[in-house]
Amino acid sequence: MKSKLSALVLTVSLALTTLTGCSMTDDDSNAIPSSGTSTSRDASDAMEKVSSTIYDLIGVKGKASDSRPTVVDCSGKDTKSHFRILHPWSFVPASVSDLDVAMKRLKEELPKNGWEIVNYGPDTSRNQNMNLTADNDKKKASVKVVAMAKDDPPMLSLDLISGCYTVPHGQEVERF
Repeated sequence: MKSKLSALVLTVSLALTTLTGCSMTDDDSNAIPSSGTSTSRDASDAMEKVSSTIYDLIGVKGKASDSRPTVVDCSGKDTKSHFRILHPWSFVPASVSDLDVAMKRLKEELPKNGWEIVNYGPDTSRNQNMNLTADNDKKKASVKVVAMAKDDPPMLSLDLISGCYTVPHGQEVERF
């Protein structure tokens, strides 16, 4: 259990690093995109809808975790008025062989639905987990999918993160 928790923490931190546009240079090309103005609740609802469309694209039978989005800081911005939404969730296919089918479908279907695949391939872990990272400029969101074939049970781990929102004038970020 402790190693699964450590793996989850590592996966989420790697996903956030990948999806937050961290850069070692002063180049602004990796800046976090603005997602406009919204309350935390409305932005959370919007990210759940994006997750739902990704779930539909998986196209195999299975069960998704019942996780809720959370509010995270928008790097370099005032934490009272700016935020991002992170929605980590997992998908366990009904059949072990469907894990590869689900990953292949996502690689094929995401681009047909406005997503650009920016990374696809095995990671450097001992398990060589297949990773897919995609950005959607229209939705101002990124998703990182990791096929964890050697877990028990085998699953997809998904981290969906929004661009940077600003709360409406006179309001503050609601944390949950």
